[in-house]
Amino acid sequence: MPKLLHEFILNTANKTPDADALLHKKLHYDYQSLAAEISAIAGGLCQAGLNAGERVAIYLPKRFESVVSFFASNQAGAVFVPVNPLLKPEQVAYLLKDCNVRVLISSHDRLIQLDKILGGCHDLMLTVDVNNKSSTETGRHFQSIHWKNLLDSEKKAPHRRIDADIAAILYTSGSTGNPKGVVLSHRNMIMGAKSVAEYLKNTADDNLLAVLPFSFDYGLSQLTTAFHVGAKVTLMDYLLPRDVIKAIEKFQITGLAGVPPLWNQLAQLDWSGIDTESLRYITNSGGAMPKATLGALRTALPETDIYLMYGLTEAFRSTYLPPEEIDKRPDSMGKAIPNAEVMVVREDGSPCAPGEPGELVHRGSLVSLGYWNDAAKTAEHFKPAPTSENGLTLTEIAVWSGDKVKMDEDGYLYFIARQDDMIKTSGYRVSPSEVEEVVYASGLVSEAAALGIPHPTLGQAIVVIITAEKDTSEELMMACKKQLPNFMHPAQIAYIDKMPKNPNGKIDRKQLSSQYIDLFQDNK
Repeated sequence: MPKLLHEFILNTANKTPDADALLHKKLHYDYQSLAAEISAIAGGLCQAGLNAGERVAIYLPKRFESVVSFFASNQAGAVFVPVNPLLKPEQVAYLLKDCNVRVLISSHDRLIQLDKILGGCHDLMLTVDVNNKSSTETGRHFQSIHWKNLLDSEKKAPHRRIDADIAAILYTSGSTGNPKGVVLSHRNMIMGAKSVAEYLKNTADDNLLAVLPFSFDYGLSQLTTAFHVGAKVTLMDYLLPRDVIKAIEKFQITGLAGVPPLWNQLAQLDWSGIDTESLRYITNSGGAMPKATLGALRTALPETDIYLMYGLTEAFRSTYLPPEEIDKRPDSMGKAIPNAEVMVVREDGSPCAPGEPGELVHRGSLVSLGYWNDAAKTAEHFKPAPTSENGLTLTEIAVWSGDKVKMDEDGYLYFIARQDDMIKTSGYRVSPSEVEEVVYASGLVSEAAALGIPHPTLGQAIVVIITAEKDTSEELMMACKKQLPNFMHPAQIAYIDKMPKNPNGKIDRKQLSSQYIDLFQDNK
């Protein structure tokens, strides 16, 4: 069993060097060539002066050099920081400064866009252009070189690390404020890959289609899970949902991970004529999949297993629902993944009774090391586990998610809402998903988001934002009034052309809320 993350690739390269590891467009890379490039870049980074535990930011779309950079940083003894390629220069600058990035690996065009902000990143010592186009220079406080320079440079031995050391920092956007850097150890990521591969039954024969950004823990997990079993990953930055369907057939994909907005789009497409025989499973995380979407996908993919999952970056992955349980409990997020315990507790840490809403708490080896450089936020979410062994003198730390869930008599979990997303209206607490399920079931929308907007008399009013082929807000309002109690009726349904998404592909509720926050101000 590997102790460090990059050893997944090195070990497979020793056992089956000719096995396919990565496919990007028309380029194929076997494990031997991937391992060789990783080792060369790792040695070049050390020779350039990168020290143990220092941070390497990778600001690239999905491509061969992105994957190499992650694992080469680890082999060098450093920490990789994936930067979502959709972020703008000011957002990138925040990340670079927040975790004191020493090396930035990016493309020629992106480095040009970042030129004005890099002068303020005082810890930066080196930028690397993967296109080998930028002029190499030393006139600033950092040096600029080409990817080829790292490959061809003299090599210095990597720094020694252990599995408790930091492997990566993944930035996750909260409901307020700047993104938080979740600190993951080698042990966290290795155990996460092992657990996920176990319940998904991954083998070396799998070919996973990577469509989610690697800055998203769920997207990065496609790499680590595949490399754990010696499988292949096909990299894809899709433009249209139809491209995903075509890729499944063209590359004989066996596993596909997505978030609800992507599944909502795919469920509306015509899958007839597409060969999906290879597609062994699909997975959903990053929010509940609407029942209407689930039903459409099951019809389109009758031979494909569907895994409904729940995860939080602070613990990488937490629960899954076995496909054979979907008919019985389609709205459940399942039970804890292997080698993890998930509890539902009250504010005092005592366990909730079956059916009683409470906070989800995750304990085990996947619990991360907290938030980078944020003691207050770490103390808020990383607290002593509700249960501990008698006689244990050191405190075990668990992740207190802030998510409200409930557990049934059989131990299956059901998501209610993020604590911050709960709508408090007319003295009631309403989960956005309760309203959204009715909206999706109507068949009148493509995407929907229910929000709580400040209201002078209700506390919060329910506002539903929708996208559809045409404005269906009037028909939808009638459907909601027929199927929902009065206190859950939307005060307004707003039709928009395009739903805003965050960098991980989820609906950006924060942006929507800011747009509609003054909607009822005339009533004050």
